[in-house]
Amino acid sequence: MVKKDNVILIGMPGAGKSTLGIVAAKIIGYDFLDADLLIQKQSDKTLQKIIDAMGPDGFIQVENEVLCGIDVHRTVVSPGGSAVYSEDAMKHLSEIGTIVYLKVSLDELMGRLGGLHERGVVMKDGMGGLADIYEERIPLYEKYAEVTIDMDGTTVREAAAKLVDTLSMRGAI
Repeated sequence: MVKKDNVILIGMPGAGKSTLGIVAAKIIGYDFLDADLLIQKQSDKTLQKIIDAMGPDGFIQVENEVLCGIDVHRTVVSPGGSAVYSEDAMKHLSEIGTIVYLKVSLDELMGRLGGLHERGVVMKDGMGGLADIYEERIPLYEKYAEVTIDMDGTTVREAAAKLVDTLSMRGAI
């Protein structure tokens, strides 16, 4: 049996997965792993270059392989926002950690994000932008979430405290 001693943060680009993940990891004494950076390191390309070369489906396949290969303990893991497109990856991540959905309203995201293109955001054919991605992904985030943290109007410090308190009450950390 795999030990479920990690915290996995899922949510939209701009939800705060990396920023909150680093702060939370420091508070609870865990390591931090940014899966997007791991994908870039293993591919020796930026996320956007992978998407440009392989298309959205090719990127999702690469992301799935990298996520399924993660073998860490006592780590806060921040996968990319598109991780929820890969059932195998999400199954693996849920086996090694508690899945925490960082929920952010579309209005708040619009205020936080500049352009999506330079972020390496997976947009399937026919998607017009952030609102389309949001509508498609929200049900997936909700499906996989074991814990949901509402990020609207909170500082990183407040969100980290809420996350740590919630996980402590659940016995997840």
